[in-house]
Amino acid sequence: MNEKKPHRTSVIPGMTYRDAPAAIEWLCKVFGFEKHAVYPGPDDTIMHSELTLGDGMIMLGSAANNAGGAETRSVNLIVPDADAIYAQAKAAGAEITREIAEKPYGGRGFSCRDPEGHQWNVDTYDPWALKRLPA
Repeated sequence: MNEKKPHRTSVIPGMTYRDAPAAIEWLCKVFGFEKHAVYPGPDDTIMHSELTLGDGMIMLGSAANNAGGAETRSVNLIVPDADAIYAQAKAAGAEITREIAEKPYGGRGFSCRDPEGHQWNVDTYDPWALKRLPA
């Protein structure tokens, strides 16, 4: 039998936040993530959480006091309506780092930083829809 299984991503970005409980609420409100699991830690911290968006997931938790503050990660979100998310991000006070525009390679999108400075790239561009170029 050839039963179809639901698609699940095998790559899940991990992120840390100084105020993880506030970050979880912001990400759900602005980008539409849903709480899949949230495991609170001591002193209003998050030991581990899983937030889903469509078939994708991110995991995040509270940063340790010795984390240093360097941020080298960004996340790419593929959405059906980048303009709607752009409006929500601006209304929520996100720092827009790349204004919304059509992409020369397809799709429409923008980039912003969330309240703790994490970079988010939000686009309608679907890299999986393209055929791979010959090697």
